[in-house]
Amino acid sequence: MRIGLFVDEKGPSLDVIVDQTRAAATAGFAGVWLGQRDGRDALTALAVAGRQVPGIELGTAVVPSYPRHPMALAAQALTAQEAVGGRLSLGLGVSHRHIIEEQYGLSFDRPVRHLREYLSVLVPLLKGETVTYKGETLQAAGAVDIAAAAPPSVLVGALGPAMLRLAGDLADGTITTWANAAALADHVVPAITRAAGRRTPRVVASTVVCVTSHEDDRRRWVAENFGMVGQLPSYRAVLDRGRAAGPQDTVVIGDEIVVERQVRRLFDAGATELVVMLLGSEDEQARSTALLADLAG
Repeated sequence: MRIGLFVDEKGPSLDVIVDQTRAAATAGFAGVWLGQRDGRDALTALAVAGRQVPGIELGTAVVPSYPRHPMALAAQALTAQEAVGGRLSLGLGVSHRHIIEEQYGLSFDRPVRHLREYLSVLVPLLKGETVTYKGETLQAAGAVDIAAAAPPSVLVGALGPAMLRLAGDLADGTITTWANAAALADHVVPAITRAAGRRTPRVVASTVVCVTSHEDDRRRWVAENFGMVGQLPSYRAVLDRGRAAGPQDTVVIGDEIVVERQVRRLFDAGATELVVMLLGSEDEQARSTALLADLAG
């Protein structure tokens, strides 16, 4: 099983991120993934960590597309790719209306159109091609000259039908959030597989995991701390497709037997990889790490 770990890009220091990346590699995990919120830049942090920790995949989950022109993101991603020796997976997405409009002051009108035009520029640039593009929302002319860097794998944070078609058509796959096994099997995997045609898309399923003897308490904590995600349209839709009342119904929580069974369900549903955010006490996270490392091995 390919299992990676989320590392908090807003952690105490870059040194801690490097240490956690090294610990994940030593334990045998397939990758380390960083988010992109209001803290450190994920691609820069991965370039720093990847220079010091060999042999582990490094991914973003996910970089918002709107604030960076695709030529700028291509240059940054290829620089990070060169720094880490070709181990980068570039996860990107449109984020959410309240972030793009209220924080950045940009229009969130027709996000699928925006991302289609964005990928139409970004993907050729990552392959070293010259682009001349003029769309409804952006234009670009030129190339990014970093010959030593192979193109990173491009994943789209896609949950709805239109975004999944776009991910299958123009990217290498998707990275999902709050999609349980039912949502993957019944919606995500069939939609992106149809769009990908003869290619086999990556389906990177991110989830919260906690090996614990206090399942009800941990689910209650998730409901209290992440319940607001059910109010965001894209997340609400994927929760409904998984017949989940809220994020607490998508997490992988229980003892070792229960967690292993739920992890296998996600792979059986069509996930090609799993990215895990650990939850719970220090002891619970240690139990989770031990089980997941064993499954990853």
